[in-house]
Amino acid sequence: MRQIIPLRFKPTALSALVGMSLTMNSGVTLAQEEAESNLETITVTAQKRTQNLQDVPVAVTAFSGEQMAESVIKDLFDLQTNVPGLGTFQSQSATNSSFSIRGVGTSSQNFGLESSVGLYVDGVYRARQNSMINNLVDVEAVEVLRGPQGTLFGKNTPSGAILVRTVAPSHDGGDAFVEATVGNYGLVNLSGASSFSAIDDILAFRVTAFSSNRDGIASDINLGEDTINDRNRWGARVQALYTPNDDISVRFIADYAEIDEICCAAPVVLNNLQATDVPGRFGSDAVLSGLFGATVFPGGNSFYDREVALNILPESTMEDRGLSMEINWGLTDNLSFVSVSAVREVDSMDNLDTDFSDADILSTINVSQQSSFSQELRLDYSKNKLNAILGAYFFEQDLNLDYVLKGESGFGTFFDATVYPQVLASAPGIQNLVDGLNGLSALTGGLIAPAASPSASNVSFPHIAEQQHESFAVFGQFDYALTDEFTLTAGLRYTEEEKDLFSAFAELDSSGNQFTPANFADGGLSLGAALQNIGGALLTGQAPAASDLMTIAPLQSEGWGIPFIGAVTSTRPNIEEKLEDNQYTGTVKLSYTPDRDSLYYASIGTGYKSGGTNTDRITAGFNPLFEAEKSKSIELGMKRDFPNQNIRVNAAVHKTDITDFQANTFTGTGFNLQNAGDIKTSGAEIEATWVPSDTMEVNFAYAYTKAEFETFIAGNCWVASPFHTNTPDPGRAQPTDQFCDRSGDRLASQPEHYAVVKVKKDIPLSNNIYSYLQVEYSHTGDRVMDQSNDPLHYSDAYQLLNLRFFMNFAEQDMDVIVWGRNVLNEEYLANNTFNTPIQDGKINAYLAEPATFGVTLKKRF
Repeated sequence: MRQIIPLRFKPTALSALVGMSLTMNSGVTLAQEEAESNLETITVTAQKRTQNLQDVPVAVTAFSGEQMAESVIKDLFDLQTNVPGLGTFQSQSATNSSFSIRGVGTSSQNFGLESSVGLYVDGVYRARQNSMINNLVDVEAVEVLRGPQGTLFGKNTPSGAILVRTVAPSHDGGDAFVEATVGNYGLVNLSGASSFSAIDDILAFRVTAFSSNRDGIASDINLGEDTINDRNRWGARVQALYTPNDDISVRFIADYAEIDEICCAAPVVLNNLQATDVPGRFGSDAVLSGLFGATVFPGGNSFYDREVALNILPESTMEDRGLSMEINWGLTDNLSFVSVSAVREVDSMDNLDTDFSDADILSTINVSQQSSFSQELRLDYSKNKLNAILGAYFFEQDLNLDYVLKGESGFGTFFDATVYPQVLASAPGIQNLVDGLNGLSALTGGLIAPAASPSASNVSFPHIAEQQHESFAVFGQFDYALTDEFTLTAGLRYTEEEKDLFSAFAELDSSGNQFTPANFADGGLSLGAALQNIGGALLTGQAPAASDLMTIAPLQSEGWGIPFIGAVTSTRPNIEEKLEDNQYTGTVKLSYTPDRDSLYYASIGTGYKSGGTNTDRITAGFNPLFEAEKSKSIELGMKRDFPNQNIRVNAAVHKTDITDFQANTFTGTGFNLQNAGDIKTSGAEIEATWVPSDTMEVNFAYAYTKAEFETFIAGNCWVASPFHTNTPDPGRAQPTDQFCDRSGDRLASQPEHYAVVKVKKDIPLSNNIYSYLQVEYSHTGDRVMDQSNDPLHYSDAYQLLNLRFFMNFAEQDMDVIVWGRNVLNEEYLANNTFNTPIQDGKINAYLAEPATFGVTLKKRF
């Protein structure tokens, strides 16, 4: 892999810092603050009421809809460049996405997990992370809140929240638009929106629609060029705003969005054709190429050729739809009532080639259905020195998962050549049992059947998971001005959670019948005893006991060895479990405002993510329940404007301790979901804006994040390094241990250093045309790419350059934007690398976006 020399930053130089919001154009309600200053007022709702960002003791980055449009930010993945501490990830399929803040996030691979980052659209909680990956169109503002959100927002979250507000209907007109974007890889995005007044000042409607299409950015050498990681999305939103008088407003929203894509390509980072430093050691690629004629990629720099070889193209579909209603009722001049009600449904389907090769071995189909209802009731009070919120929240969801892993036509051959030799190496007594049974068969002339093949083709391993979930919370928060300079903020939330899980598992042979694998749970003692009993009976001329014949029968059935692959194929009983939990969380903040341009604050906050039930197939005996994930954070912050110099600096330092972190890591044969132990994160963030003249603006953002496991005793062990180099995992106490101590290791995919610089320069073209050039340069530090911290799962630092030339034609009220992202075509790993299923020593990873270019035209009416 190419070596990239990282930039060096010294976090100790940041002594007091986190959180500004990059200066924006009009959209998150922006206005000129003072005639002598070019700094703008940014209005946010991070505390459930409208406030100037500079007055909010929370680390927030905010973007207006106009700024997002000018920056060609089309979805939450595009936000990552401009938000220090935010991580966005997509893996395996278009319906698998996840988000992290300050290093702490949630895997999207298990549907029983809730998100560590709360996701909200127009005040409605989005329970499934994948429901947020579609295009952001007709958006008023996006706010990213860093740190635990354990008081005000619908579902408690331990690491942060992302708030999206869409444009509401209006009676004034002038907010209609159509927008078109064309770019390389066949990109065509179309969108538009318009409001219209049905009854003046009383009833207004707004209709929004979009579509997004693009060719793939990866090719399959068998199935077509530029076929994978394509875009095929569309959606619509219809709103009604009813304001019968000045005291009441009712906003109704109906939305629908659909994704039907071929995603996602995972080229080879490191193959296992032959171990790099162990002569004579060959892996699965030798078998795949020799027995199946499969394509073997060299890995290394060839990863960036963006080529894979599969049997089927990975198919992902999703439908996301919902209805919501928000009522705002001004009871008095100081007291208002707010109600937010919503029902939502998300359906998804993935059809994947899970051996990641063009040998016909493994595939999976994953179908999920989720439906939810949420209700928030709130009283907001504001008068003189006191602002207060008192509320209640109810959430329920039903989740249904239908998953099947299929061993295709070549599965049996692959098992015999690769997996079974590893089974014998780890448990040589199995071969003695097989030899014993074959000896008895020969002794009886075949009356006792010999051992069957340990493998079989065209087997399948389906399971269903059904989960019902109810959550109830009451909460309150107040701000009280102790003096003109000091304000105390305090909040408390009580949450109750209840979840019920039912999972049913099956192991089906090629005829669709349930098969019973041989029982080696006791080390084969029962099998050995049965064989001895049968042999003894035969020697004395007696008939073997029926119970002994039943004991050895599975060994005489095809496929008895398949469960040795791991959890995804192992036999296990059905699961029926119930989880009940309750938690108190809250926050205390003290703010100091010595003058109108300065805010200093100290805060302590706690967050919480409920425990849950594992919806994956797991090894029998492994607890399907996992406990709640809890966080406690301390933050010191500063928000300071220097009007005379046109400089704004918002900064903070933070320390967060997370207990019972819910980790879901891939072992190579399945996902290991558990409470990993404790995580500690600390760091500093700074966002600064400087407007040196009327025609130039400079923005800088930096995040130093140190995120590591404080304790994680039963973590995953290295797989690739032992295969290629015989290097032992230092976390493995004994050679036979199946789990390794990951305490002190870094969290995967989290760089310690991230920085971005943006320079915007006006370029006069004519009196009718306002135009500017913006250069955006970002640096992402080196990362470990796997939760085991295996040295072969590592990514160097990288830098990205984005360019944008913006033109506004005043007379036509039209924007034209010529843009380029990653214009230098930097090659880097975007998401976690992973050990290829049942192919020790082989590593794959999902692709980052290449250089993309395009032109966007937006016409307002």
